[in-house]
Amino acid sequence: MKIYTRTGDQGLTSLIGGTRVSKGSLRIDVYGTVDELNSHVGLLRDQDINAPRRPLLKELQDRLFTIGSALAADPEKSRMKLPDLHDADVKLLEDEMDRMNEELPELRAFILPGGHPAVSMAHVARCVCRRAERLAIHLREESFVADLVVIYLNRLSDYLFVLSRYMAHELGVEEVTWKARV
Repeated sequence: MKIYTRTGDQGLTSLIGGTRVSKGSLRIDVYGTVDELNSHVGLLRDQDINAPRRPLLKELQDRLFTIGSALAADPEKSRMKLPDLHDADVKLLEDEMDRMNEELPELRAFILPGGHPAVSMAHVARCVCRRAERLAIHLREESFVADLVVIYLNRLSDYLFVLSRYMAHELGVEEVTWKARV
């Protein structure tokens, strides 16, 4: 099977349901950003420090693929049964954050990305997740986007922030805090 089809050479692509749209459309931007986020989570999963979390991070990637498929479907024309998110997916993130926070010192300052490459990767993933969330909210203003998609992306960015702090803690590296110039 060939990967290239030449059907997108004029800047159009097909949504699930058959609708042709510009590759520059907001919907494509949203699910492309979710795909980018999925790649960053994969890179984060591959870090040695995350060996015990690999199954969880893989599950998060699966949920991101679920979100991407929902966003890639034309809400008016797609009749395909797609996987969906559940409230339990959000609860899992919240439970994991609660567990990590039990071991972390209280947050008393803004944290700057850095301190260790793996920690920085978590911050990059968090930023991409926030962008995906903003784009999903923007798309929701003009087309259907399930509320749980936005909620999940919001909670996932929180999770990635807590994970960055937790990895710094595990690695024994000092968190880089912002010192306001006065």
